[in-house]
Amino acid sequence: MPAHVTVPTATSYCGIVWGSLARSAGVTTRTGTLSDVRAGRHTCFDRLVLDVDAVPGSLGYDVRYVDAVRADGSGSVVPLAGGARLQVVLHSPAYDDRGRATYTFADRTELVDVDGWSTFRQVAWAGSFEGRSTLGLGVRARLPFRVFVLDGPGDGARLVVDVAHRW
Repeated sequence: MPAHVTVPTATSYCGIVWGSLARSAGVTTRTGTLSDVRAGRHTCFDRLVLDVDAVPGSLGYDVRYVDAVRADGSGSVVPLAGGARLQVVLHSPAYDDRGRATYTFADRTELVDVDGWSTFRQVAWAGSFEGRSTLGLGVRARLPFRVFVLDGPGDGARLVVDVAHRW
């Protein structure tokens, strides 16, 4: 083989180097209350954002692919559209110290309208129990994802889950 021949190398999609293994960050105390769930479409990924008010410390979470997302408390399977399911557990309740809801929705099976999106197929509520809130994210396939925390307005924070459109 001549010395000037180069061997092509694999390049990542949009520069994404994420994987599909679980991501988590633990906390020792409760961290604020869930106030909103929203999503956005980007060129290379779909994004889910959980807004949390009054975060006194770090924001705890556990995000992973699972065979089935289960409802908090009852353990019932939360049906989700798509070829794979991400379970998003936020270590913050969706209720205040008096039990009043801090996050409400019209339809627990469709928190955000993601109809026609590249990767997301469904965002569903799985409950808030014992200081944690769980959502199910139905995605097209088991794709790379990343999770990170951004500062929110005031003393709040945002949990961000990005899922790539492809590998």
